[in-house]
Amino acid sequence: MKNVLRIIFPAVLLMAFLSSPALAQTGKIGTVDMRKLFDDYWKTKQADAALNDRKAELDKEDRSFIDGLKKDRDEYQKLLDGANDQAISADEREKRKQAAADKYRQITDSGTTIAQFERQAQATLAEQSQRMRANILNEIKAAVAAKTKAAGYAMVFDIASETVNQTPIILYSSGENDLTVAALAQLNAGAPIDLAKPSMTTSTNSP
Repeated sequence: MKNVLRIIFPAVLLMAFLSSPALAQTGKIGTVDMRKLFDDYWKTKQADAALNDRKAELDKEDRSFIDGLKKDRDEYQKLLDGANDQAISADEREKRKQAAADKYRQITDSGTTIAQFERQAQATLAEQSQRMRANILNEIKAAVAAKTKAAGYAMVFDIASETVNQTPIILYSSGENDLTVAALAQLNAGAPIDLAKPSMTTSTNSP
């Protein structure tokens, strides 16, 4: 979901049973790479494609409005030139002058309409992106929680998380208790064949 937002997650993105007896008894801590989970989850790719399709539709509609506005401006210039043509009668020049004035008002209204459309289009894309992103993160968190319970861990840290200064929050992890691969396998178990392979690029909406 491209070029919409970047959200920095807190140090502990996912906590499983933070106040449960498991924490006091074992204190076992796991890790996940939320960036990898988000980027390589097949539904993220599907959401990216849907968002790009919607953006293309809105761009096409916007271009149509702009092309119409350009045509109206050309017609306005012709009417304006005609209103100053001394080779025609005064009555005809007056008619063309009035037609030019009407066309100018139409151009002004069209410009306002286009500006409103573009603002609404941006809001629509942002809302769709946020909604899809929230749904995807909820599914990822559910998968991580399931793996956390199965492994008997008390909590899970996101090793991809950063501070507001864009420095790593987790400075070291041995990777021994990492749940990324297992959680990703669960998430992608039902993926369509064309979306099952891990992405080679990072989504611009990675958490």
